[in-house]
Amino acid sequence: MAGTLAACGSSDGGQGSGDSKTVTLVSHNSWAASKGVIAAFEKQSGYKVNVLEDGDAGQAVNKAILTKDNPQGDVFFGVDNTLLSRALDNGLFQPYEAKGSDRIAPEYRADQEQHRVTPVDTGDICVNYDKKYFADHKLDPPRSFDDLVKPQYKNLLVTENASTSSPGLGFLLGTAAKYGDDGWQDYWKKLKANGVKVVDGWEQAYNEEFSGSAGGKKAKGDRPLVVSYASSPPVEVVYTDPKPGTAPTGVAQGTCFRQVEYAGLLSNAKNTKGGKAFLDFLISERFQEDMPLNMYVYPVREGAQVPPEFVKYGPQAKDPETMDPAKIADRRDQWVKSWTSLVLK
Repeated sequence: MAGTLAACGSSDGGQGSGDSKTVTLVSHNSWAASKGVIAAFEKQSGYKVNVLEDGDAGQAVNKAILTKDNPQGDVFFGVDNTLLSRALDNGLFQPYEAKGSDRIAPEYRADQEQHRVTPVDTGDICVNYDKKYFADHKLDPPRSFDDLVKPQYKNLLVTENASTSSPGLGFLLGTAAKYGDDGWQDYWKKLKANGVKVVDGWEQAYNEEFSGSAGGKKAKGDRPLVVSYASSPPVEVVYTDPKPGTAPTGVAQGTCFRQVEYAGLLSNAKNTKGGKAFLDFLISERFQEDMPLNMYVYPVREGAQVPPEFVKYGPQAKDPETMDPAKIADRRDQWVKSWTSLVLK
């Protein structure tokens, strides 16, 4: 998910997972945590944390599957509900029920019979809009999937490739949930006719093409609509000095798809004891409350406090699209194949 990119602990690979005093986390490149929180885990557990970041979520999952017989680490973080079945079907994880799992909100739990994954965070993939653009053009921003195909929004939206990007795939699944098996392709035909632009990944879409982000402004991005997260507006506030009174970007609430990210103990992990301790830590109250302003996601632990910046600028979607992971598993690859031939060719 969209967050600051910061590794912690040793990341030079000098100490591998074979060292029983080191626990190695393999993740996508949006992993981030406060140094003090990691240091507290290291002190309490006796393990040194080594982080290996490995591209975006889709890349990281695929590489972890390819190396599962001789994994790079002990714990993998960052497989979400759109790709979960791929990881489970390929035997990526071994069972472990993390301590504190009973405190995870029931709607985020998965694989309850085998406990191969532990929910860690949740967020909503949604279209974000550049408030200044719409004010300057005296145009109401879109509110729903239906709005995005209207002529007044022609050539304004940039999204990510559904075959290479987690938010891109989430947006595709959101349209499939909204319009059904029979309607989503017609919707994308209209979106294509209305000038949607597709780029490889979130970094390019949000920080280069989108006119509303700090990065997009520098890059002279010209698309005032982007597929990102409901928690992206707080980023634009927190990292701006002086802080604006309101976020410069907003969220089209009727375009959201709920994402849940999981972690698991890798099959063939060399330090299973350390890996289990780290999974316990990921759902501890301390880590869950540290997470929002580091990775810009919501905690899954019931009772975990959310920072005021989130409450004010990045509230969770009230009625996001959702989909049963079993249906995602059954249809995902065919949907992506159809989407590719429909939108990219």
